[in-house]
Amino acid sequence: MPIVVAINKIDKPGVQPDRVKQELAEYGLTPEEWGGDTIMVPVSAMQRKNLDSLLEMVLLVAAVSDLEANPDRPAKGTVIEANLDKTRGPVATLLVQNGTLRVGDSLVAGAAFGKVRAMIDDQGRRVKAATPSFAVEVLGLNNVPAAGDEFSIFQSEKEARAIAMANAKRQRLSRLTQGPISLASFSAQAQAGELKALNLILKADVQGSVEAIVGALKQLPQNEVQLRLLLAAPGEITQTDIDLAMASDAVIVGFNTALAPGARETADAAGIDVREYNIIYKLLEDLQSAMAGLLEPELVEEPLGRAEVRLVFPVGRGKVAGCYIQSGKVIRKCKLRVYRAGEVLYEGNLDSLKRLKDNVKEVNAGYECGIGLDKFNDWAEGDIIEAFQMTYQHRMPSAAA
Repeated sequence: MPIVVAINKIDKPGVQPDRVKQELAEYGLTPEEWGGDTIMVPVSAMQRKNLDSLLEMVLLVAAVSDLEANPDRPAKGTVIEANLDKTRGPVATLLVQNGTLRVGDSLVAGAAFGKVRAMIDDQGRRVKAATPSFAVEVLGLNNVPAAGDEFSIFQSEKEARAIAMANAKRQRLSRLTQGPISLASFSAQAQAGELKALNLILKADVQGSVEAIVGALKQLPQNEVQLRLLLAAPGEITQTDIDLAMASDAVIVGFNTALAPGARETADAAGIDVREYNIIYKLLEDLQSAMAGLLEPELVEEPLGRAEVRLVFPVGRGKVAGCYIQSGKVIRKCKLRVYRAGEVLYEGNLDSLKRLKDNVKEVNAGYECGIGLDKFNDWAEGDIIEAFQMTYQHRMPSAAA
């Protein structure tokens, strides 16, 4: 594959393009002016310097190497980036390498499929077609593909679904190894020398986060205990991830992402350890400590139940939410989060819990109750309440102890 190098930021003071060329030459990319065959163009994106020259060199190399694409065939290309958007759903940035991608095409990218509902170019404009060399954001997929997946167009959505399901099955079979384990029990077994590998499933907000965490995980010392990454992908933690963890004796780690509806209940019932983080170094610290058998006790969040606001009652100067407990239970003085349209409105302590007119200690699934908060009154019908409590998760003490 011919390579054209753009050496950017030459407008900055003190830059040394020759040093860049020298370092590239160590990897077999020798500039033409040094007797090699690699075209290198110093450019400045900020000052738009030499951009025309860069484009001319790209066209020259394409012409000399006879690199052509056929725009009159179904599109093929590569997924550059993908993420799960709260409002738009799965969003994939695709680079069209051959053919033409059009709105309405049935597309398969790895284990994801769907009909292209909309395409957005790099200027934020909606387009109806993307020809070779164009990169577009695509909406309409059923799931988040992985960066680097190749995509293809099929005649019908039914055919695309069948191909994607076959790809997904192939991926699952390649990842499966051997029942559930928690990071806590793994820490104990690692210290006792009973386990030599930690199976891990990683889900994050975007592919960039996934790549950063995977890169950091590879730097962890693995002399005694190996870290086996079964899945690393962007998107929320789904039922499929729970099933994979059950089948492969894995721990699930989420970074800046959430659990899909029903996934938390399934994980709790199956005993799957699901860890959620928003700081990378804390994630790495816990994994390294578990691998060394030195994980300390930690205050963790224990889910209790989920309720829906059905009515709102004015009481004095405040308001009380009339709720129906959908799952689990709600107990007095627990902590809770109030969600509206998927966004967190409030997080704090439950101050008042009533059943009919009586104060009660707890209300279980299938019953109605009244919930009152001292610092929050902006209730609306349809709000979702998640109740939880903070508990210490017991782990293996350190070797020093």
